[in-house]
Amino acid sequence: MLTRRDYLRNSALLSAACALPGGLLRAFEGNSLITRAIPKTGEKLPIIGLGSAATFRDAAQKDDVSALGDVMRALLDNGGTVFDTAPSYGASEQVSGQLARDAGVTDKVFWATKVNVAPRGGGKADAIKAREQLANSFRYIGKDPIDLVQVHNIADLPTQMPIIQELKQDGKIRYIGTTATRTSRYAGLEKAMRDYPIDFIGVDYSVDNRVSEISILPLAEELGIATLIYVPFGRSRLFSRVRGIDVPEWAQEIGIDSWAKFFLKYVAAHTATTCVTPATSKPKNMLDNIGAAYGELPDAAMRKKMEQFIAALPGG
Repeated sequence: MLTRRDYLRNSALLSAACALPGGLLRAFEGNSLITRAIPKTGEKLPIIGLGSAATFRDAAQKDDVSALGDVMRALLDNGGTVFDTAPSYGASEQVSGQLARDAGVTDKVFWATKVNVAPRGGGKADAIKAREQLANSFRYIGKDPIDLVQVHNIADLPTQMPIIQELKQDGKIRYIGTTATRTSRYAGLEKAMRDYPIDFIGVDYSVDNRVSEISILPLAEELGIATLIYVPFGRSRLFSRVRGIDVPEWAQEIGIDSWAKFFLKYVAAHTATTCVTPATSKPKNMLDNIGAAYGELPDAAMRKKMEQFIAALPGG
């Protein structure tokens, strides 16, 4: 029997779907979900996931978080699994964990979270704080083992990386890594990639922010490290640049019928990309985003054309 809650959820997703470009739902039909393998294990992940910074984080602070449940359902019902969060993203980790438990989908999610305790002199006290934060993550998420824990923004690696390495050895964490989303931290990220036996990195990359493809992404391929790609929309920067402009017809030829898909498919097409995790708090945007995981990806010639098109816009 369909409960009122299920009816409302399905109605919300149907309304969201109806608001999308006409080609999006058709793109799911007869097309395979694009996946990429984690180099260290061969496990495959859908190439589009969900992040929980920005708008998701803001919505998690509100009393009514039902829309976030619909966002997660839109991800999972359309082939996505990867959900990226962090203790520093407000209530995102706690709220998403509760929503997943309420929906009975905790084990269907590939949970990627982080540890980041500001160092206060080093030593035992910092390690205790990091372990306390990780214990909270296990409690909020409710999954053991957690799929991925990364040291957030390469913070205090000498203290925090050994802790997550230990938890991985004990079977409490499946994959470990670290992240950096500022070019000023790339040197530290490269060093971490070489110095530690990490499985993943998280790094910023978009059609108008390609610094990471100079050394970070090639190094990830060389060392067999998976990547989570952050801020593929430049937060809201890219949408501002294309406001009032139609997606070019040559991009629509491979099913790119929205700007979100334009930006996501560009990033997904890089051979070092494992999963792109744009954040959203709206089901219709989640459906649009996951649409980028179906159909074709642009080839090298089209990616160059996409770069040139965006570069020629004001604000470039």
